[in-house]
Amino acid sequence: MIPRRSLLTAGLAGLATTAATSARAQEAAPPVADGYGPRDDPEDAYPDFLLSPVPLTPPPPGPRHLKFRHLHTGENLEVVYWEDGKYVWDALGAINTLLRDFRSTEVHPIDVRLLDILFTLQSLTGSREPYRIISAFRSAQTNAMLSGQSAAANGTSQVAKKSLHMEGKAMDVRLNDVSLTGFRDAALTLQGGGVGYYPDSAFVHVDIGPVRTWQGA
Repeated sequence: MIPRRSLLTAGLAGLATTAATSARAQEAAPPVADGYGPRDDPEDAYPDFLLSPVPLTPPPPGPRHLKFRHLHTGENLEVVYWEDGKYVWDALGAINTLLRDFRSTEVHPIDVRLLDILFTLQSLTGSREPYRIISAFRSAQTNAMLSGQSAAANGTSQVAKKSLHMEGKAMDVRLNDVSLTGFRDAALTLQGGGVGYYPDSAFVHVDIGPVRTWQGA
């Protein structure tokens, strides 16, 4: 099977001008929290043709490995998910299981483009620590519950009703041996999607939506 990343890269080539125009328009207005930039309807999830282009910095050559520590479940995983020019499906399955919605136990595929961004950031920062997972995939029920909790606590919800977390295209993470600002800055240099900085909650949101940035609580 051809990795979905390769198929989408080919498809996105013809839309580069449209994507660039869209990105410039989004930068002109303040972003909305939790992975969404300004749109006519900021609660709409981004369709694939509006997702970000390939990051400026590609993944380093050789096998691609990731380490995770899920802060809610206490589970750990270290896995090589890409090797010999292809994705390792058993490894991707293990990642999907670890990064499931731990509240509902629903499992959903994590987009390999997001994994490649995390691997590249791990290399750029020189981190040897596992990614601490604050939030990965969220079911619709969990996302609605978190949105309600955020609205009750803040007066308005900082959780998008159709977050990219619900599609396996976003994660809230940190690396314990890299400063939060350092990790954020490294993510911004990739220009591979959205980067949200949450200093009070001690995590950085990374997604594969259009290139944009914002700060939350």
